[in-house]
Amino acid sequence: MSIKTLCLGLLILAYCIPGYTQAPDTAKLNRFFDRLAEKNKAMGTLCIVKDGKVQYSRSIGYSRISADGKIPASATTRYRIGSVTKMFTATMIFQLAEKNRLKLSDTLGKYFPQMPNAGKITIAHILGHRSGLPPIYADRESRLPKTVPRTKEEMLASMAKGTPEFEPGARYAYSNAGYFLLGCLIEKLTGEPYEKTLQEQITGKIGLHDTYPAGTTADNRESASFHYISEWQNGPETHPSILFGAGFLVSTPPDLAKFIRALFDGQLISRSDLNRMIQERSGIDTFQFAGKTYYGHTGGVDGFGAWLAYLPEEKLALAYATNGKVYPVGNIMNGITDIYGNRPFTIPSFEPFAVSIDVLDKYVGVYGTSEAPVKFTITRNGATLYAQPPGQTSPFPLEPTAVDKFRLEGPGIVFEFDPAKKQMIVKRGGGQRVFNKEN
Repeated sequence: MSIKTLCLGLLILAYCIPGYTQAPDTAKLNRFFDRLAEKNKAMGTLCIVKDGKVQYSRSIGYSRISADGKIPASATTRYRIGSVTKMFTATMIFQLAEKNRLKLSDTLGKYFPQMPNAGKITIAHILGHRSGLPPIYADRESRLPKTVPRTKEEMLASMAKGTPEFEPGARYAYSNAGYFLLGCLIEKLTGEPYEKTLQEQITGKIGLHDTYPAGTTADNRESASFHYISEWQNGPETHPSILFGAGFLVSTPPDLAKFIRALFDGQLISRSDLNRMIQERSGIDTFQFAGKTYYGHTGGVDGFGAWLAYLPEEKLALAYATNGKVYPVGNIMNGITDIYGNRPFTIPSFEPFAVSIDVLDKYVGVYGTSEAPVKFTITRNGATLYAQPPGQTSPFPLEPTAVDKFRLEGPGIVFEFDPAKKQMIVKRGGGQRVFNKEN
């Protein structure tokens, strides 16, 4: 076979097999984000970087909305990244271990003996979410609104009063409390604030200029949290002190893409430690998109969300951050990877499901439950069903997704009606509660 024939065959093969060797369909990515913006399904920024070069960047929505006007989102808009913070915290712990400042086999009792099971829990257990530590707010009596700042001493005292959830190493259970403690451990071992160690060991080392703890700067490039109910509205924001090493960082998608590439290129920790992070899920998770395995982390707090994923064999980083979540972030990422990989993807129309007025009227009424002193009032105005949740002075429009299912955009609450049983099931996250129609 001639070289010319071989090259032609390889070219045809590369063209026919879907993958990331072809140029991405940026026009379709633009149409997808245009639709998300037009239908108010998301606000945020996406950055796709391959081999250190930006392949695609797009921002939609606003970083801030106030009486003074709207500030459009851009590639330099800073978002709270929630639990993607854990990747930074875990990296600094491994760096300290490489410098012999600690051993991953050290028990928690060496550093925080007041914690439940401190003599049994190792640093490795905490990194891999296998510690069994009680939640951050183990002491419910001292719980304050999430917008109220707390000192580290108060948070540690609350955790110390809790009961272990299981024996260390017995199973995996995602733990914010563990990474809050790891943030405290970094400060204890270095004698410096978390943010200074972050600057010295990560952000300053690899040139991240927009990654730091939330609420520590005064400029308006740090975005606000939003939810959508008829329009984008500012929502309350969890005080960063409550999350600390588990989720208090701010960053930009370009910074996140640079960080994860540096991590996998060996600029921050050794290859063996990176492999351990992956194998033990110590600050790194795995995602499957179209048969390919990505590594990274997701995050979410209030209206903020973040998704950071890396495909090592392609040196491909996908970084998305949002301050307004309506359409699920996971669905957005699936769309991004399908479009970027030139695979079939139908851009959602987001057209509402049509439900007749006669059917809507069957759902109207006041619903209560014996499980809690909570009532929902369901009304109809025209062809739209409205729900007035407890404590709210005005009703919110519900979007039908099926003849008997409706969604309250923004908080992501689903209402499912069963008029035959005179019941309404309210679902949010993984939980649900049954309400009975009272009139």
